[in-house]
Amino acid sequence: MDLLEYIEKGGIIVYILIFLNIIGITIIIWKFLTIPRKRAMVKRIESKVDTTNIKTLEFQIEYEIKRLESGLTYIKNIASIAPLLGLLGTVYGVYKAFEVITQKGLGDPTIFSGGISIALITTIAGLIVAIPHHIAYNHFISMIDTIEIKAKKELIGK
Repeated sequence: MDLLEYIEKGGIIVYILIFLNIIGITIIIWKFLTIPRKRAMVKRIESKVDTTNIKTLEFQIEYEIKRLESGLTYIKNIASIAPLLGLLGTVYGVYKAFEVITQKGLGDPTIFSGGISIALITTIAGLIVAIPHHIAYNHFISMIDTIEIKAKKELIGK
């Protein structure tokens, strides 16, 4: 079975997961390209505020950090929702398997294998989408935390 057959067999849930994956990967690429280096952010803050006013400086650092964090909520939500959608597909597939068993009995085990197949495909798809999004989210949060600490150290610690 090739990839397209798996996608088709997984049904609407796999299509939803593919859609979420496209959105998430787009945001991940955008964040990799737009998270500035620490120096650029520090220089931008220094150019905007007087470094003698600590409150203004702290506010500007927080503002810049919030700008860096934009879009990360979507990545986090996709990482959280994808395995749940996979689980929903699992439940649906098992339900379909039992529905077939109820109608046709257990005489032929291949009768209910379609439902089990749906269950496994959607579970796998959910995990395939969730894992890289979870890793990317944690990576970006770590990068932004490091930038924030270094900015506060360089600007406020002067």
